[in-house]
Amino acid sequence: MSEETPGFDEKPEVPTGADDAAAEPKTAGSSKEEPAAPAGDAAAAAADVALLAQLDQARTALGERTGDLQRLQAEYQNYRRRVERDRIAVKEIAVAALLTELLPTLDDIGRAREHGELVGGFKSVAESLETAAAKMGLQQFGKEGEPFDPTIHEALMHSYAPDVTEDTCVAILQPGYRIGERTIRPARVAVAEPQPGAAPKSEAAEADAPSDKDADAPEKG
Repeated sequence: MSEETPGFDEKPEVPTGADDAAAEPKTAGSSKEEPAAPAGDAAAAAADVALLAQLDQARTALGERTGDLQRLQAEYQNYRRRVERDRIAVKEIAVAALLTELLPTLDDIGRAREHGELVGGFKSVAESLETAAAKMGLQQFGKEGEPFDPTIHEALMHSYAPDVTEDTCVAILQPGYRIGERTIRPARVAVAEPQPGAAPKSEAAEADAPSDKDADAPEKG
């Protein structure tokens, strides 16, 4: 029998490299696998997309509201112009109606002036009335010798005259009145037409004037 050496125990044989493998902790996953994307980046990207969509909606709504505001402003401006135009038209109609009622009085004043009866206090009142009517835009028209215009003249008398070359107002029977470009009463006149068969003044003057041949011709003796 063999003797065992005291103090030495026999250890089982361990393969080489087993201890190193056991000592190294195993890592999760293989070294060839790619790292997974963090969950926070995906959420941030989704939030950015939602924010851009909301921004586009806000821009669209802003464009629509801006267009509505512009249309509303244009309608308001048109409304103001219509109101101002109607206000001016109503004022002109009211002024014309008032002055039309005063025309007979102005005619009486004119006849009194022609007959020399516009004197004293009556003269001052008449002139004040005429001044007030003029300030309101009333204008008198119609003069003797002016061409007859059927748009502003009303012919009450008609005659022929050899000294006119066109229809002419030879007498103003009643003056006309206008407010601006609006005639509220035509001038009532007597009209003279050229004499039938009479030559115009220019032709008559040429006919009466001696010709050059007659001037150069020797006198018969």
